Amino acid sequence: MKVAIGGPLKVTFRPWVEGLENIPAEGAAILASNHLSFSDSFFLPAVLDRKVTFIAKAEYFTTPGIKGKLTAAFFKGVGQLPVDRSGARGAGEAAIRSGIQVLESGELFGIYPEGTRSPDGRLYRGKPGGLARVALATGAPVIPVAMIDTEKIQPPGKVLPKVMRPGIRIGKPLDFSRYQGMEHDRFVLRALTDEVMYEIMKLSGQEYVDIYATAAKRRIADAAKAEKEADRAARAALAKVEKERTAKQQTAEGRQEQAETRADRDRPAS
Repeated sequence: MKVAIGGPLKVTFRPWVEGLENIPAEGAAILASNHLSFSDSFFLPAVLDRKVTFIAKAEYFTTPGIKGKLTAAFFKGVGQLPVDRSGARGAGEAAIRSGIQVLESGELFGIYPEGTRSPDGRLYRGKPGGLARVALATGAPVIPVAMIDTEKIQPPGKVLPKVMRPGIRIGKPLDFSRYQGMEHDRFVLRALTDEVMYEIMKLSGQEYVDIYATAAKRRIADAAKAEKEADRAARAALAKVEKERTAKQQTAEGRQEQAETRADRDRPAS
């Protein structure tokens, strides 16, 4: 897949990279990145010599039919790991177990602390569960990564990508051994996550927003819904006014016609 996908990506988009020396030649490490685009999971592995394993919803691997099999083969090939999201806390716990397994095998594990793509290009608050718990459970260093301009290549809703140069900045590894054995302390999980997000912010230059991206998406969706409903109401009100105006005009024309009819009837014959 590095040859079939990574090669054409690098030739076509020519991504620039800073900080490659911060990726260890061997051994476990966590790559914690901001998340601007679906393509982030392709550009980052494409510029590295080592395999990077990300997590993906299990439905990508279990869809029946030829298309489902092709999709499953594609995601396996690019290093995606299926995660069963069933259960009350299925997604989070499955992601943590998967991350630990990857790191215990001495590989690179990629994770997006925001939990979802940024809805507007800004950097949002990191979720403390997955990243922090995996880091403390394994002792693996956390390497902050900033994806630059990938959201401009293929914005949501666009089918054809725009050919331009994205960027990748890789920071120095962060050591959290001082928190070892404290993975059940929520304040420690929060502090570790915030430290990583701060480093990502410095690398990316993004504006930081201290709310979760999922909440921001809900607000944007609610605002869009409210705007749509307001537009619908305005259109309905305008239609009502137009209907009433037409009715009044028709009434006036009817009265005028009746008056003219009476006048013609009452006019004496010559």
